[in-house]
Amino acid sequence: MSLQFPVPHRVGVLRASLIAATAILLAVVLALVVEVRPRADAAGGEHAAMYYQTQYDGDRYVSPRELTDHDVPVTDLIVGAIHLNSPTEVHLNDDPPDDPKFDPMWTDLAAVQGEGVRVLGMVGGAGHGSFQRLDAEFDTYYPLLRDLITEHRLDGIDLNVEEEMSLPGIERVITALRTGFGTDFVISMGPVASALSGGGNLSGFDYDQLYRDVGDEIAFFNTQFYNGWGDASSTADFDAIVQRGVIPPGRITVTALTNQGNGGSGYVDAATLRGVLGELRAKYPEFGGVTGWEYFNATPAGGGDRWQWLAELVPGA
Repeated sequence: MSLQFPVPHRVGVLRASLIAATAILLAVVLALVVEVRPRADAAGGEHAAMYYQTQYDGDRYVSPRELTDHDVPVTDLIVGAIHLNSPTEVHLNDDPPDDPKFDPMWTDLAAVQGEGVRVLGMVGGAGHGSFQRLDAEFDTYYPLLRDLITEHRLDGIDLNVEEEMSLPGIERVITALRTGFGTDFVISMGPVASALSGGGNLSGFDYDQLYRDVGDEIAFFNTQFYNGWGDASSTADFDAIVQRGVIPPGRITVTALTNQGNGGSGYVDAATLRGVLGELRAKYPEFGGVTGWEYFNATPAGGGDRWQWLAELVPGA
């Protein structure tokens, strides 16, 4: 048997084939990048977010895929609530995140990520203790949070500090998240509105100083305009934050109750809220957007399905 080497013509054909194959591969990759682009573009550059803490309404599973199935321009889903109650185990609400009851949720969240929606995990909230532990025993509790983010491929974390925590403590958490997960990782916070305008504060630290120190690392504030800490029925409390001159309007989202049964007080019906958001957009072209608390029982202006609450409130929907 004699060895045969490609003649120059064959080499040229092979090179042309390789170039063509590379071009096709690049086209496919670019198409995928376009397909999964963040949906902020669809919401006029605003954040359009939903808290997703109640995964089961009684025995019925609540799927977040309803939002993408109906092409709602949602940018962020915030899954809660993560609790660091044990030095060896994380809880999502009352159960470990890997409990089989959450299997359909993790599957659906991966699907909405494939549609360009970012999935964040909410730490804290009304359940206290997580931030005090991060403050006092960072080296014990932060690795639990870090590993949860990695295992479930979360796109970000919402730090909902409703208990006393030191300023150095929260800055250490933010710095560790940024260092560990890179520039594309989303870090948001959920303060009450009055905490950003010099009034009542549930978090213990000064948000003005926090923003001066590490504000570049915080993508947006899911600011609570309810329960007596802020009022979403007019622009006045939002204006008060902006007039303080520290946190710009592009970093502030109006977090409103989606149902009269959520929270203790301060529910604003979706029709009224839509008008207020329109006023804010007119005043502040870089307005941050809207966040709903929470998804499972959201009540749209005209009744109907829960996914319509957010659809009614974002531009272009």
